[in-house]
Amino acid sequence: MKIFDISVPIQPNLPVWPGDPQIVLERYRKLSKGDPSNDSRLACSVHSGTHVDAPAHFIEDGLTVEQLALEILVGTATLVEFPEIDIITPDLLENLKLQPQTKRLLLKTKNSDLWADPEHQFNPDFVALSAESAAWMIRKGIQLVGIDYLSIQMFNDAKAPTHQILLEAGIIIIEGLNLREVRPGFYQLICLPIKLVDSEGAPARAVLIEE
Repeated sequence: MKIFDISVPIQPNLPVWPGDPQIVLERYRKLSKGDPSNDSRLACSVHSGTHVDAPAHFIEDGLTVEQLALEILVGTATLVEFPEIDIITPDLLENLKLQPQTKRLLLKTKNSDLWADPEHQFNPDFVALSAESAAWMIRKGIQLVGIDYLSIQMFNDAKAPTHQILLEAGIIIIEGLNLREVRPGFYQLICLPIKLVDSEGAPARAVLIEE
């Protein structure tokens, strides 16, 4: 059994979505200074690093992160790769000829190369999913989709309804994955977002298990 950690490390210089607060991770008690223990504090957007989007992110009265079904966040996932494209379209997805029982789909793109430097400057030209592809996911019965940068929706098309289409259908979104070291194939996914009450999203630790 081999375990791939596909989460990005939470650290102060990790790129964040433009307009989001920068990550603060600092030690406020230190043994080296005579304090009784080491203690740190974390302050960041819930959409920092590897994170899960719940329906409430874009849907009024949608489910919040602590209400998401763990049965969807844990289970067999199909990892596919699009190494050279700029946007994921329905024809590309259709050409995958996915097995009919596919419920969890992870999208590896050239975005993952950006995580070679986890402190890189935010790149607005990341690969994302078109709105038409979001509708394709619904038709195919996908319950969870993950992508390897900070949004599943294109940066320069904020009005595209990609998020809304997926979340209205109850499809869980994982963003900020690092899939550099993982080949396409079938894996067991474990993705557990922090159990934040009444939050539209949460940072998560995500791993793939290759048996």
